[in-house]
Amino acid sequence: MGTSESPRIAFIGGGIMAEAFIRGMLQKSLAKPGEIIASDPLVERRALLAEKLGVRVSASNLEAASGVEVIVLAVKPQVLGKVLRELTGHVSPDILLLTFVAGAKMETIRQALGVKAIVRIMPNTPCQIGEGMSVWTATAETSPQQREWARQVVASLGEEVYVENEEYLDMATALNGSGPAYVFLFMEALIDAGVHLGLSRAISEKLVLQTVRGSAIYAQSSGLHPAVLRNMVTSPGGTTAEALYRLEEGGLRATISRAVAAAYEKAKLLGELSKR
Repeated sequence: MGTSESPRIAFIGGGIMAEAFIRGMLQKSLAKPGEIIASDPLVERRALLAEKLGVRVSASNLEAASGVEVIVLAVKPQVLGKVLRELTGHVSPDILLLTFVAGAKMETIRQALGVKAIVRIMPNTPCQIGEGMSVWTATAETSPQQREWARQVVASLGEEVYVENEEYLDMATALNGSGPAYVFLFMEALIDAGVHLGLSRAISEKLVLQTVRGSAIYAQSSGLHPAVLRNMVTSPGGTTAEALYRLEEGGLRATISRAVAAAYEKAKLLGELSKR
């Protein structure tokens, strides 16, 4: 499944993340528009995918899944059970199946569809601009060729990490999957704090966005632990030390830890709901 042997691919679900995956595949020449079909119940999404990406579209999941070598499950966890029941008996057990349905175990999909080669992926929102962080795993029956093709698909969205233990995927859901929302909330709070001090919203927003962007790039390029970088910015008795003291006083670390743990528990719960 390389560029010289592009498979026919069906996306069951045509939402924002499905669009990001399709765009990544096309940009990296892992597939051609005519080799991809996406199903979605919304007329608007089908029209958008057809117009922007040139792929075939359908309102029927069964039509999309017919005669393909790869199926990508891109639906909400709450509707996965219904989709699996719809596809049961209509999917070849020899296909490669990719899924980025939060919480949904590979065994749940295997039992419903009889597919052996399954790759489970946890991407995040920045995948839409090729700057994502994805964690993925695969069943033992996934061939080296299938696994490498899947790796190329995931890599087309940004950085990727392969893990042997599927349990790490629910943990990744809570960290990199939901993580951008935590960062956005922190950015929003910083912007509001700047406005509270007297800055215009436009200036405060520009200061915060570039500060967060630059800090992330600097942390990545330096190779230093964030604690080391924080200490480098913090002068004894200075403004940064005062601000950090207040953040610690407010229980920032503990709150973040509890939030991520709650997201992890929710991911596991969604996995149970997806079986219904």
